[in-house]
Amino acid sequence: MISPVHSAPAQAPQAQPQAAAQPSPARQPSPAAAPQTPAAVTDTVQLSAAAQIRQEAIETPAQTAKEAASGDRQAKALLAREAAASASEK
Repeated sequence: MISPVHSAPAQAPQAQPQAAAQPSPARQPSPAAAPQTPAAVTDTVQLSAAAQIRQEAIETPAQTAKEAASGDRQAKALLAREAAASASEK
């Protein structure tokens, strides 16, 4: 037969034995223990489309070349356009 489950009435916390209620003495850290360093915090910045366009516009040719060398597709395309434009001028 299936019986419904009823929650037990809330009971007040019972007093613990005296020995368990006493806090244990605090442990002193050993002098040989290395101090804990906080974890590195990194912030992420997202630029708006207008800010990204402005950033690319004021970028120096050296920065563009460096980014293209590291695999930046936009920088590679810009260098290719500049090379095509300079070749057509000659």
